[in-house]
Formats: sequence, structure tokens, C-alpha cells
Amino acid sequence: MRASGVLLPISSLPSEYGIGTFSKEAYRFVEKLQEAGQTYWQILPLGPTGYGDSPYQHFQPMLEIHIT
Repeated sequence: MRASGVLLPISSLPSEYGIGTFSKEAYRFVEKLQEAGQTYWQILPLGPTGYGDSPYQHFQPMLEIHIT
């Protein structure tokens, strides 16, 4: 079965702090994904970056949030 989703860093979400967090805005974003029929929300790593300061060369793997 095929599934679809989006890649959006947490820091791209709006918030009162100027940078995104796992707060009510994140929950609203997930609700919008559900309405659009999306299955996954993939985020970039949240910790320090690895070689070359690239988020894709991170010490931990990327995280996918499965939306049900």
C-alpha cells in the first residue's frame, strides 16, 4: 500500500517564540495533514549536526511521525 507525507522541520512551524516547537501549532499541523490525507510527517534531526553541519549527516536517524 502506498502512503504519502511531508518533510517539515519543527523550526519551520509558527509559534510565539519565533521558532517552532512541539506545541499547539504542531498539533494543528498534524490535523491539517490528516484532513489532506497524508500519512507521515518527517522531521529533520533535532540534535547537533554531524559532518559539514548538514542535517542529513546527523548522529541519529531522521524521525518519521506516523499519523493515524
